[in-house]
Amino acid sequence: MSTETPLTEAGWLAERLLSHGWRVATAESCTGGLIAATCTELSGSSQWFERGFVTYSNEAKTELLGVPAALIAEHGAVSQAVAQAMAVGALTHSHADIAVAVTGVAGPTGGTPDKPVGTVWLAWAQRSGVVHAECLHLSGNRAAIRQATVAHALAGVRLRATPL
Repeated sequence: MSTETPLTEAGWLAERLLSHGWRVATAESCTGGLIAATCTELSGSSQWFERGFVTYSNEAKTELLGVPAALIAEHGAVSQAVAQAMAVGALTHSHADIAVAVTGVAGPTGGTPDKPVGTVWLAWAQRSGVVHAECLHLSGNRAAIRQATVAHALAGVRLRATPL
């Protein structure tokens, strides 16, 4: 996981996306728009940040991103399947070339034995059809978990923003 600040990651991401002429979309649950906010903190981000979806509720995931309600019921909102469906949905409902999605338990409440506080699923989807997913088990308070998720999400986009 990256040790850089989210804003530093966003700067590096901007360079990578601009060099390829790509734009990014975000689909966020547990970060509540922090990834989009970090991206748009940078002047000129309209050249590479296409749009963001804040889909905190399960209904929003279904209505805005097209995540099947049955998928959420079967796997839970905090799962690889839902994170991947969110990322693909963000691409489907945008003009971006790559999308990142996050869903997790930021705490301090909401954790379960199977999905304790700090469990975060991230997914990255490209127009080429490539989809990657990763599960993090983060520690710290709510703010720390959310900030670490933002940094990791941006670093993941930068890593994967390579035309195939």
